[in-house]
Amino acid sequence: MIKFGSNTRKQLLQLAEESQVCLEGNILKIVDSEGDQDFEIYLRDCIEKDKQNRKRRLEITKQIQSKNKELEIAQKENDRVNRQLTRALDEAEISKNEAIKAKEVAEELMITSKTRHRNLIEEAQAARVEAEKAKVEAEKSKDEAIKAKEAALNDLDVLQKRSQTALIGKIVKVALWVILGVGIITTVVYLMAMFSGKNVAVIESTWTNIIGILLTNSFSIVGTIMGVKYASENKSE
Repeated sequence: MIKFGSNTRKQLLQLAEESQVCLEGNILKIVDSEGDQDFEIYLRDCIEKDKQNRKRRLEITKQIQSKNKELEIAQKENDRVNRQLTRALDEAEISKNEAIKAKEVAEELMITSKTRHRNLIEEAQAARVEAEKAKVEAEKSKDEAIKAKEAALNDLDVLQKRSQTALIGKIVKVALWVILGVGIITTVVYLMAMFSGKNVAVIESTWTNIIGILLTNSFSIVGTIMGVKYASENKSE
């Protein structure tokens, strides 16, 4: 441990009070206050200020490093832009030379193409006439294709309606024959029981229920089929 004399301690305290100058660095860790409370407080203040100064210097160092990185990036970007500008200038020079050559070639072509200008105009007019004819033919073909498509769709619609009508007719016939057959069989059984002299109360109620169910189902089948047919017609329209 380092020990300072009383005069040295007083001078350090006076220097800190008047000029705000304190000890800094690792020396503060090995200084012995020798029981002097004022000097001990001074050491604590110095340690705290040293921490703050270190922290501030660290932040400044980080800021400087960040600025240096930004400057380095900016320098790289500047170099890249300069290279691009140099390349662009070189390309512009090349383009200028090519443009001069192209102008010379164009002038030569203009001189040699004057004699062909009239023929080109006539060919262009002929091509225009042919294009108009082709356009008319294409429109005719388009109209014919549309008419053919409409006719095909109409024929398909008529065929579908015919198929649906035939299928619905078959379904109705089969359903009605089934209903009629069940009704006839039930009626025959009821008549046989009635003529045989047996108690027909249960059979009568059963026969009545079956006939009602058959009538209800027949109307339901016919109504459902007609509804499907009507919906199909509306959809096709």
